[in-house]
Amino acid sequence: MECGRIYSSNQKEVSQIMRRTVIVLLLVLALAVSLSAAPKNVILLIGDGMGVAHVTAARIATGGPGARLAMDQMPVTGFVTTYSADSYVTDSAAAATAIASGVKTANYVVGLTPDGRRTRTVLEAARDSGKKTGLVTTDAITGATPAGFAAHVTGRDQSAQIAVDLINANIDVLIGGGRSAFLPKEVPGSSRTDDKDLLAEAKSKGWQVISSAEEFNLASGSKLIALLALGALTTKDPEPPLSALTSKAISILSSGKKGFFLMVEGAQIDTSSHANNFESCVRQTLEFDKAVAAALEFAHKDRNTLVIVTADHETGGLALPADGSKIKNAWGSGGHTAVVTPIYAYGPGSDKFAGLIDNTDIARRIAELWKIKIGVIEDKN
Repeated sequence: MECGRIYSSNQKEVSQIMRRTVIVLLLVLALAVSLSAAPKNVILLIGDGMGVAHVTAARIATGGPGARLAMDQMPVTGFVTTYSADSYVTDSAAAATAIASGVKTANYVVGLTPDGRRTRTVLEAARDSGKKTGLVTTDAITGATPAGFAAHVTGRDQSAQIAVDLINANIDVLIGGGRSAFLPKEVPGSSRTDDKDLLAEAKSKGWQVISSAEEFNLASGSKLIALLALGALTTKDPEPPLSALTSKAISILSSGKKGFFLMVEGAQIDTSSHANNFESCVRQTLEFDKAVAAALEFAHKDRNTLVIVTADHETGGLALPADGSKIKNAWGSGGHTAVVTPIYAYGPGSDKFAGLIDNTDIARRIAELWKIKIGVIEDKN
């Protein structure tokens, strides 16, 4: 009897252990499936010029070396190589083309291969599949990074043509600065040399077009163009912060039944780093991180959104050497560098962005998840 009771007791323990093991395995499998599943939405946030040292400095500024930013909470991390087709050190145009279409091109070129063939971007392919699309930046909306997702020009300074391309791309949400490139030449502040009134054209096609912070706060509807400055934004009051711009875009795009693609750029990390302005660089990185937090807040609730955070390149060669028991900042350059940039991911499909990847892999892996075609189009521009 004693043996029987012992055997029965052991059998129950083994059974319980097996049950727990099965539950753990199922949870692990469910997590693996969720990490590799295709998301309904993708939010890609690009900190222009943001390297590992920039993130470290921002983290320390929030509460010391043990503090954590919103991007630090994202479970999948890695690094990105950023070289262009003609240089170890990329510029923002070539980097944006690579990130947006999975194709390397020469510095200064937007949305074309070095020999002039058009590329198809993840935004364009998402739009063609029925998803809503948006671009948000603190730069001019015609700047190299947003332009890389929907424009196709031989030079990043061709803002007049980039503006035309952006309107023709039928993007649901455009938020940033750069209004000057959309105004006819006779309007004060216009940078165009022709009579095209692209904002009037956009209104006629159904966009709500606004140009002030007051209008922005009240904006609603399904299509929005908010160009809040003639040039780049100042990122100061009374302009809405990047986090508010991001939340507004998400609120509009999330009404789409088939999902959406949104790119958000924090541009002034780069501007501050070119100037070797450490205080401004840290502030801009923290402002960018607030936009990351806004994206993650939506993704946590939605549970069907992939959030990716990365940079197009590192700017300034920033280092943080010891200064007694503290640190100081040391800049190695006033330009871009060739070092890898960080990448963070959260949500369905995030496992595809772990480890060391190339900037072209970002668009390619989003395309794989969504089963859309991107890359080189065989006709010449």
